[in-house]
Parts: sequence; C-alpha cells; structure tokens
Amino acid sequence: MSSRGLVWSGSVLAVLAAAVGGAYLIYPDYFQPPTVTTGVATLGPVSEAVYGTGTVEPERWAKVVPLQRRRLVELCRCEGQAVKVGQVLGRQDDAEEVSALHELEINNEQLARDLDRAKRDRDKSDAAKTEYEQRSTQFEQSKSRISAQKARIDSLVLRAPLDGMVLRRDGEVGEIVGPTDVLFWVGPPAPMQVVAEINEEEITRIAVGQKAFLRTEAFSAQALRATVSQITPKGDPTRKTFRVYLLLLRDTPLRIGMTVEVNIIHREKAAAVVVPAEAVAANAVQVVSNGKIRRVPVTVGIRGSRNVEIIGNVSKDMTVLSPARADLADGTRVRVENVAAKPATDAPADVTPSPSSSPAPDREPAAIVTSSADADNAVISSAISAHVDSVVNDARRNVGKYR
Repeated sequence: MSSRGLVWSGSVLAVLAAAVGGAYLIYPDYFQPPTVTTGVATLGPVSEAVYGTGTVEPERWAKVVPLQRRRLVELCRCEGQAVKVGQVLGRQDDAEEVSALHELEINNEQLARDLDRAKRDRDKSDAAKTEYEQRSTQFEQSKSRISAQKARIDSLVLRAPLDGMVLRRDGEVGEIVGPTDVLFWVGPPAPMQVVAEINEEEITRIAVGQKAFLRTEAFSAQALRATVSQITPKGDPTRKTFRVYLLLLRDTPLRIGMTVEVNIIHREKAAAVVVPAEAVAANAVQVVSNGKIRRVPVTVGIRGSRNVEIIGNVSKDMTVLSPARADLADGTRVRVENVAAKPATDAPADVTPSPSSSPAPDREPAAIVTSSADADNAVISSAISAHVDSVVNDARRNVGKYR
C-alpha cells in the first residue's frame, strides 16, 4: 500500500475514533447501563388510615352564657373546682329589675286590701259582687306579674347547669356581657373524647369501633390511642365534613381543649409484602436480578403512607426499582446506585416525621425504613404519618380548582 493510502486510512480511523468518543460523551446510555435507585420488598405490617383533625373535649359538658346583656357584678374564682347543679357562679346587675319588683309588690299589697274589702261587701248587691270579681282578677294578674319579674331577676344569676367541674372561666366583674359571651365551661373532666372533622369523601370508610391513633406536638413521642364511638348522621355542607367522636382511654395524657391529628385505621395487615409506594407504576414493579430489570405485574392492596402492599410474583428481599422507571424496557441492564439495606426483622415500619420539620403540602418527607419486632408499634407509626398523603392530595385538588 502506498504511503498516501496509509495516511488516508489513518485519518479515517482518527475521525471514527473522535466520532465514537464524542458519541460516548453525548450519549453515555448507549455505552454504559443507566443508573437506578432501588428498594427492597419486605414482609411487614401495613395500614390504611383516614386522616382528620380534632379537639379534646369531655363527654358531657355545657356552656354558661347570660340570657340578657348586662354588667357583671359578681363572678366566682372557681376554675378547676367541683360544683353542683344550680350552684351560683356569677350575677349580673339587677338593680332595675329589683326596683320594678318593689313597685309591683306595693301595688299588689294595695290590690290585696281592695280585694279584702270587696270580699266583705260582695253579698250586698250585684254591683258589689261584680266589683269583687274584678278586684280578684286584678289581684291574680298582679301576682303573675310579680312571678314573671322574679324570674327575670333570677335569669341574671349564672348557675351551674350540671354537676362537674368548672373547666374554664372567662370575663371579669364590671364587664358588660350578653348571650354571645361564654362565661363558664362546666362538666365532668372524665371521660374525655376527641371531636374530629372528617372529609365527606372519606366518611364512608369510617365505622363505629374502629381504632385510631392520635398525634399532637405536646406528646410527639407517644402513640395515643382512641376508638370511634359515634358518627354524626348529618354532615356540614359548607365545610364538606362529618363529625366523628372518638373515645379516649382514661389514662390519656391529653388535656381538654388540645388539638390533635387523627388517623382512623380503615384497613390493616400485620404481615404483607410491601414495597415503597413509588416503586409501583401501572400495576407493576420492576425487579432487578443479575443486573437486569424484569417487569412483574402486581395487584396493589392496602396503601400506607409510605409503603403499599403488593400481591403477585414478588417475595420479600427482592430488589425493585424505586422509583419505577417507565422509560426502561424489560431486560435492560442497569447499574444500581444504592444498595438498600435489609431490615433486621420482618416488621419494617415507616418512621414518624420529626415534629420540628412538618411536611409542606408540596413536599413529602423522605421515606425511611426501620425495623421493629413489635408489629403493633409498626402499625401505629405507619398510621401516625398517614396524613401526609391526604395533605398532598388536598393541595393538588386545590391547585386544580383555582388554576
């Protein structure tokens, strides 16, 4: 071969090498496997919860409000004290009513004397008899007016509506208060309940007897339990919610007036094959075996806040893509970026989000898998964080509604 031919061949090879090198830099996926992240299918508890918010209240209690708008002249210092039904808690100014009662009583005394005189003379003539009847009617009317006035005076006295404890007192002597002002909350301090508001879209999943788990910042490290005791038949069409009552345990640390997050357990399993929720796409998961992916159809069962139950040809300890990659076909060779650690036991659970970092509606906290030998505690932890999905879904609906 001539020297010119050798030079030309070398140039062609150089161009081809440069082209291949450039293609490698621009399209690396054609020359090396794509990088993926994975999760591990585990055997553990999973639960599906309905989220709501509620307030802690006594089972029986009543508000004490004045019937008339008057100035307060007396108010007991009795918060936290036991009271009996009818016990006086406060008084409003009744000077005007007392003065009017005094006039009525003076007039009644005069009517009584006139009636007594007419009674002695009633048999003397028909006119005397008629006068006696008129005097008798006037006297009875006067007594009725006195009784009504006494009732008006008594309505200015604030009394305990039932036996119990003064849970709270508002107002001060000298203030002018009326029917819109609650001055006392009275009732037995125990047993207590949570009055929760549940979205009308989810109320059909709630039933009496279901257990619930509560969360409040005041006791963020404790799993607080409750039981659904009553569901209000009629919902609120304005707020689109139904009221649900949950009975608390007698030894609950919660206090009256606290607000709590409520997670009512709709469905649960103590042992199920679960994978991260983002690993499921189009009713299938992508299993990683020998560096290649394989699509396995599954049926989704209970949906937890972080994990979902899958039913199909997937067993525990299998590695799955998480999140799923719809752009990767079956048989694609992949490079795993992370190697998911296997849990120490067969009861993994979602970790409750830290109280100091509450999730924003547009961002969920990272899914962290931990291990627990106690399946019930795992269900509790899973239920406590179940509200995240509800918050995200509500945010998405609102964005679509007002866009």
